[in-house]
Amino acid sequence: MNYHNPDVRQTALSLLRSGVRNRDVARQLSVPCGTIGWWRHQDRKLRGEAYVPSTDCPRCTYRDFDHAAYAYLLGLYLGDGHIVSKPKQRRLSVYCGDDWPGLIHEAEKAMRTVMATPSVARRQKKGCTEVMSFSTHWICLFPQHGPGKKHDRTIALEPWQQQIVDEYPWPFVRGLIHSDRCRNTNWTTRIVGGERKRYEYPRYWFTNVSDDIRRLYTDTLDKLGVEWKSCTRHSRPYNISVAKRGSVALMDAHVGPKY
Repeated sequence: MNYHNPDVRQTALSLLRSGVRNRDVARQLSVPCGTIGWWRHQDRKLRGEAYVPSTDCPRCTYRDFDHAAYAYLLGLYLGDGHIVSKPKQRRLSVYCGDDWPGLIHEAEKAMRTVMATPSVARRQKKGCTEVMSFSTHWICLFPQHGPGKKHDRTIALEPWQQQIVDEYPWPFVRGLIHSDRCRNTNWTTRIVGGERKRYEYPRYWFTNVSDDIRRLYTDTLDKLGVEWKSCTRHSRPYNISVAKRGSVALMDAHVGPKY
């Protein structure tokens, strides 16, 4: 067991009481973070101070926050995200395919932009990366959280969420596309001058089993003037296609392919 000089402990407590985070004190004094946490716990106990976790949750602190980043993160959450809820831990997780490292970076950046205080980490899965942010307050920002799968329950935006989506519709659409489909190139053939020629055209796909989430997507497209149609594939009407040239150009200007 390592014993530390009492002066080191007193310096640590002074820094902690002034608001310096555990990890920063540990780094500054070259003391294990677990030791710093134990000193802080004992100091609070001796002083009879109740532990109140710090938070920068916009809903609880009423602080201003980046609405565009939130709209994008909301799209990611509704597509490939969920909140793990346990008695002493809640974390927001978004799953990103390893083929798109830019998406992984943007998911992490959005989490840090909306709430900077929670720790953010990545965990490698088979073929994908789980981007995680740990905070009990993510359920404040995503009241759609609940037991079971999203398509088995009603998904509706709160008025304050809808206001943000109305204010920043393109980041919302971009988050949905980045999470639950992509831009690709389709092809067909046509008879031109008596010859059959191959014709290629870009298309945006969005696929989600939840009727409510698809409706949120298409309602937003309608407001943006983007033409879309519902496509049934393998007897499942879960696909929304944007293929009209003008609408694809709009999506290219504001969404673009994953990267």
